[in-house]
Amino acid sequence: MEICTYFKSQPTWLLVLFALGSISIFKFIFTLLRSFYIYFLRPGKNLRRYGSWALITGPTDGIGKAFAFQLAQKGFNLILVARNPQKLKDVSEAIRSKYSQTQILTVVMDFSGDIDEGVKRIKETIEGLDVGILMNNAGISYPYAKYFHEVDDELINNLIKINVEGTTKVTQAVLPNMLARKRGAIVNMGSGAAALIPSYPFYSVYAGAKTYVDQFTKCLNVEYKKSGIDVQCQVPLYVATKMTKIRRASFLVASPEGYAKAALRFVGYEAQCTPYWPHALMGAVISVLPESVFESFNIKRCLQIRKKGLQKDSMKKE
Repeated sequence: MEICTYFKSQPTWLLVLFALGSISIFKFIFTLLRSFYIYFLRPGKNLRRYGSWALITGPTDGIGKAFAFQLAQKGFNLILVARNPQKLKDVSEAIRSKYSQTQILTVVMDFSGDIDEGVKRIKETIEGLDVGILMNNAGISYPYAKYFHEVDDELINNLIKINVEGTTKVTQAVLPNMLARKRGAIVNMGSGAAALIPSYPFYSVYAGAKTYVDQFTKCLNVEYKKSGIDVQCQVPLYVATKMTKIRRASFLVASPEGYAKAALRFVGYEAQCTPYWPHALMGAVISVLPESVFESFNIKRCLQIRKKGLQKDSMKKE
């Protein structure tokens, strides 16, 4: 009664502020508990329920290679798609030496070349196979940070062709296989540059291409969810790969193996996710910073990368 009397005696504006504050605190606690459950307690799904074969693009290096080993460990047979026949042979032999029961098929496809011809080979290869998982991992970024007017036509074409057209057409090739069986999972590799960061200057075409991948994925997930197909866009931040040119993993920089292990635990859940929890933490911090503050920091960082890149280019010309 005393509490009720106390609140009745307070001005309306103060009660409104109290209510809003309580809602905000409750929302924060709920988000914190939910995130803890998702990243540390929620079990990964049984991926074999999707099918017995997994198709991976870009499996010869970095995250794609780590995905191939992780999926082989989980008992999947693999279809590996890349442009370099020797690298495909090397990674296939490395996987077989560790997981001898794994069946591996390879498809030579240059994502910067004749995509339609490569897609035709994929369709021929997967015919009659129980393809349960598609990992659209192939992609490229800038060699280093550049102003948009400095980006040459070849790089612009490759950024769009590999990241956008390649992802779209490989998905279109594999999807009917999954629809026929009413089950499957498609994972498209997006980027924190498109989903977690307010803007990504000096990588504008790359960020734009990955924004397409993000929206494309969300739409497909809504379209095909009722058909038993889960479509997901994963948005990592920094991973130590050749593409990012980061040599060593750390707390905030995932190793390819560490990222792939975390990523497979998320397959079949959210349409968009950041599987590596330190990346999600970074994203949360960025989201509460004033956009101008992060933008100022990011511009300085990118200009430093650009300076080093220009120096390397000049040394090559000498």
